[in-house]
Formats: sequence, C-alpha cells, structure tokens
Amino acid sequence: METIKEDSFILVYRDRRKKWLVRPVDTPKLHTHLGILDCTALVGKPFGTVASTTMNDSVYILKPTLEDIVMKFARRTQVIYPKDLAMIIMHCGIHSGSRVFEAGTGSGAATATFAYMVAPEGHVYSYDMNPEFQDVARKNLEKFGLMGSVTLKGKDAKEGIEEEGLDAALVDMGDPWELVPNVKKALAPSGMMAAICPTMNQAEKLTEKMKDEGFATVETIEVLVRNLEARLGMTRPSQFMVAHTCYVTFGRKTI
Repeated sequence: METIKEDSFILVYRDRRKKWLVRPVDTPKLHTHLGILDCTALVGKPFGTVASTTMNDSVYILKPTLEDIVMKFARRTQVIYPKDLAMIIMHCGIHSGSRVFEAGTGSGAATATFAYMVAPEGHVYSYDMNPEFQDVARKNLEKFGLMGSVTLKGKDAKEGIEEEGLDAALVDMGDPWELVPNVKKALAPSGMMAAICPTMNQAEKLTEKMKDEGFATVETIEVLVRNLEARLGMTRPSQFMVAHTCYVTFGRKTI
C-alpha cells in the first residue's frame, strides 16, 4: 500500500469544483474556506484517507492522476483540455517509447501529457519561440518530475525540424498549414500528425494542405464532454459542460 510522503503530491478533494493539489513539504497547513487542513499529519497515511479540517469538514486525500496535474499547471497560455489530449494520444498511438514532436510548447500541458506517456524510453521534442512560455513549461515539467523525457527548443519549427523518424507530431499554432511540409519530413512513414485548430476556417485550410502533401486518413474531430448529475430518481444532464475547445485534425504520412 502506497503511503503519503513529505514530497508526495496529494489531491485534497471535496467535490468536482473544490479541490487542491499540494505537497506537505510545501504546504504544511492548507488554508481553505472549509477550514485548515494539517497536511503534515497526512505523512505516512495511505492515499484514499478521509481527513478533517479545523471546521470538521471532511475531505478526501487522493493520489493525483495525470489530469489532476495538468489542469493545475501554472499557465501563461490556454492549455489543451484532457478530453482533446486523450483523443490525440489514441489517434496518434502514443505509448512508452514513442518519439513525439510538438510545435507550440505553451504552458506545457500537452508536453507533460506526452512525456508521461512515452517514459521511460521515449522522448518529446517541443519547439516554441517564446522564452517566457518555455520558462513556465520548464518549471511545470520539473515540478512534477517529467523534464527527463523532454527537450525544449527555443526555435521556430517553420525554419526546420531537427529530429527525424518521429512517431507522432502535434502542431498547436495559429497557422498549422505552414508546418505541414516540415512535419511530413520529420515523421517516420505512417507517422501521425495532429493539429489544433480553434476555428473551422483554419481546419479547412489545414485539411487541404495535408491532402496536397499526400497525408492519408485526414479527418477533423470535435470532442464534447457532458457530465450527468447522477442522483437516485433525479438524474439529469449537468448545466455545466466542457463543449467546444478546439477542432483537432489528424493525418498519416505516406511515401
């Protein structure tokens, strides 16, 4: 049974909208509107423990998942949502040992997700021209121990991608069609390209460019997630919904 250590990340969970990601070593006392939680007293206890605050409110002490970690990242840019990242991983077949290229590091949410998936043998190469974005991403990756599977490069991928024989590529830029030839050159045969498009016009332009460059299985999807408020005899759709976040276009390199 895994127990909590001083440097363990713990998810303090009350409900879907009231949760905190902390470490006892950094946050000995967690101050919330529910009262104060003594995080140091949790060291040595198993994950899944139910704890009480100073106001006698109960909270669950859980082991964070990848989604919990990514959604708590420090941000300078909008992150790609887990619902979209999950589809990208599935469509691109990203797994332990994969070599993945990323154009547009941003705050590092996708970078971290890929690093988690490809470790320990694979690697992620992430390009971004903005040093402030990469500094934030580096701190996020280091904080959660994922930097060992990532190389951050402060360069413009439009000027060329140094890596070759890559298994997958993600483009998160305003003009992804401009990168299609470079991505195709960097991918291994049958390697998958995915690109984030906020608007339909961008997806249209990207799709035409990918087809012109000989990509196969080109398709664009939108992922919508709706929660259900499940209560005995009163179940209904939630009024809160993660609807449109982006369109994701996919295609495979042919030779």
